[in-house]
Amino acid sequence: MNPESVRKLFQQVRQGKVSPDAAVERLRHLPFEDLGFAMVDHHRALRVGMPEVVFGQGKTPAQMAQIFSRLARHGGNLLATRASKEQFVAVRKKVRKAEYRELARAIVLERDHRKHGKGTIAVVSAGTSDIPVAEEAVVTAEIMGNDVERLYDVGVAGIHRLLANRGTLARARVIIVCAGMEGALPSVVGGLVGVPVIAVPTSVGYGAAFKGVAALLGMMNSCASNVSVVNIDNGFGAGYVASLINRL
Repeated sequence: MNPESVRKLFQQVRQGKVSPDAAVERLRHLPFEDLGFAMVDHHRALRVGMPEVVFGQGKTPAQMAQIFSRLARHGGNLLATRASKEQFVAVRKKVRKAEYRELARAIVLERDHRKHGKGTIAVVSAGTSDIPVAEEAVVTAEIMGNDVERLYDVGVAGIHRLLANRGTLARARVIIVCAGMEGALPSVVGGLVGVPVIAVPTSVGYGAAFKGVAALLGMMNSCASNVSVVNIDNGFGAGYVASLINRL
């Protein structure tokens, strides 16, 4: 659908030949923008409620800057994950209000401060080493319009630290739990609450942890029935799904 087609569509709406709902449905499928090296989807927010999120790993700073700046022209909050400082420097030259969240390795552009979530999302980490993955979940949930509470370094090696913060867990509508090593913490949290728990295995641990595989398998075999699992180090995926649940 080219610009002329869009103009004709709006004309049909004004003339009563096409209903507003039908017009929106057509607009949901407008084409992407071809940058030569990337196909930028400007209408993802219309379809799913959130603009396209840029995965930074493997992209050059120039590619990241061009993609991010093109998306920025269309409004809404923007997020780029697994982004380097070099990529951020390039983005900042084109989008002056962009910010870099170093722990999360994320570039954000926050223009819409409305809250879309109906409750609080709690992000829990077993250890300090899991915080970068947890922060990726935090920044994702926040940019999607949610209130987030952090609860870090409360792993099962010192379970009293978790139990001393049960109030944070009780207030949450969704809980994200990031853990490496053997990945036991999500099962413990799941047994304490009656809300969805999204487990994120991290690649933290000694050799037999197999860069997060041990935690992944432990979480997949959780005995807590309210626990679901995303991929290793996928804080973004956990934050995104938690946001969708929190909007229901």
